[in-house]
Amino acid sequence: MRHDPVAGGNVPALDGAAILARTPGLDTIADVEAIDRGLTPASHFTFTTLIEIAAQLRSRLADPGVAGAVVVQGTDTIEETAFAWDLLLDGPKPVVVTGAMRTPDRPDYDGPSNLRGAVAAAASPELRDQGVVVSLAGTIEAADDVIKLHTAALDTFQSPYAGSLGRVGEDGVNVLRRRGLRRHVVAERAAERVHLVTVTLGMDGSLVDAAVAVGADAIVVAATGAGNTSPAVLDAAVRAMAAGVPVVLASRCPAGRATTDYAFPGGGATWARAGAIVAGTLCAPKVSVAVALGLGAGLDRDGLGKLLADPLP
Repeated sequence: MRHDPVAGGNVPALDGAAILARTPGLDTIADVEAIDRGLTPASHFTFTTLIEIAAQLRSRLADPGVAGAVVVQGTDTIEETAFAWDLLLDGPKPVVVTGAMRTPDRPDYDGPSNLRGAVAAAASPELRDQGVVVSLAGTIEAADDVIKLHTAALDTFQSPYAGSLGRVGEDGVNVLRRRGLRRHVVAERAAERVHLVTVTLGMDGSLVDAAVAVGADAIVVAATGAGNTSPAVLDAAVRAMAAGVPVVLASRCPAGRATTDYAFPGGGATWARAGAIVAGTLCAPKVSVAVALGLGAGLDRDGLGKLLADPLP
């Protein structure tokens, strides 16, 4: 279990035992075993750490007496860490990632309520075969869709594309929809140099060229709209692909989708014809996570394309 140190150090961070002590009523939901991995800011996580935690989760979930798992961490990177574990873990037992949007010194500290909800979700048979989910403020969000929409709102974690999987409260877990097939990759390492380039108005291709120059393993382009850029950005991407660097086209819109509908210069269709991988409905940061793990697993261009494609409903 993890909890972020607070910026500035004015409020002490809570370790696993302290978090449990601040959360009354857990024993009425499930027997909870705390595994404390120390205090690490969520923004400091590495893929090596995420892969280690995935292995630890896999090992504990193999115990027939364990119903599910909860990971407590800082909220900065939950949408990315949860998706990484969703890719790496393929067992049926629920894994729920949670945290707190308020610090422990505040009267509206939401850590205990979020943890109670997460434990209830992890213990619920209703969430079997739903992969890794994120639960704060009473909602249950699929790891491949959830994003952080606000830096301070209690209900910041939402699923803008497909909507929440369900809710959890005093009356238990209420599942609203179920996930279909999920993405999965077997990786013991990750590519560390996947560059994310977000396209903005008036951008040329210099950032793509710079990524190639510093040895990018792959480049993810978060394009405008449904995957459209200026011709200059596409020209730079063509140079990158000619140099052997995989390029993936995504949308910068939170609920966007890269498509091949537009054939004007720099439009999504011209990116696909040039050889870019089109990512579908994954948001660009999640695309970067999938590409890093996919390359670490040794996937080629076709393998990356299959990993990034939208699963069947």
